[in-house]
Amino acid sequence: MTEATQTAEQSGPGVERLFGAGAHFAQVKSRRHPTMRGFVLGAKSNLEIFDLEKTNEQLAKAKSVMATLARDGKVVLVVGGKREAQDSVKAIGNRLGVPFVAGRWLGGTLSNFTEIKKRIDRLADLSAKRETGELAKLYTKLERVKIDREIDKLTLRLSGATALTRRPDVMIIVDTKHEAHASREAKALGIPVIGIMSSDCDLKDAAYPIVVNDASRSVLALVLDELASAYEAGLKG
Repeated sequence: MTEATQTAEQSGPGVERLFGAGAHFAQVKSRRHPTMRGFVLGAKSNLEIFDLEKTNEQLAKAKSVMATLARDGKVVLVVGGKREAQDSVKAIGNRLGVPFVAGRWLGGTLSNFTEIKKRIDRLADLSAKRETGELAKLYTKLERVKIDREIDKLTLRLSGATALTRRPDVMIIVDTKHEAHASREAKALGIPVIGIMSSDCDLKDAAYPIVVNDASRSVLALVLDELASAYEAGLKG
């Protein structure tokens, strides 16, 4: 197979939404991780093409997992700091009320969670005091300037993680290669990963891989939206 259109022709209606978003585009062959060979149908214009039938099956399995997590009250952490992922990661986090990291991953977020939790609590405390005007009563103007800078710094790194009260039961990671630090911490702690990943990623980094074009904003928005909808359905029972 050498034409991208053949992907659509050989697939059923269930994968048309993926094809329409451009989910079938993989990396160039030279960047393909050996574990991804079975998900590639062919190539077009130097780019390899994913088998979206397999992707659709993976997505269905991941959606089932999300529904179960919601029903069981499990903690889900969504991670995706690269530019293409940030908006969608923030959107799903805010939509579901689950913790997320849409910026640079802080080393030790999971492996040294006790220390990270102190920073999260510090951010919550300072933000609440600023909101109520308590900071203005307790500190000088110069001190408040320094505190405002601290709040801004903590917000940039941790704002999405304020809902994280303990280590997550499952993580959704966009591009496990790009988020190598988060992937390693999850693996070391035995936390299952739903990985949205392209052909340059190691399939073994995810318990529930979703092999797609992870450099496309529209693809990431589509996949994360479907995972979020499955989670919401699970909450309803």
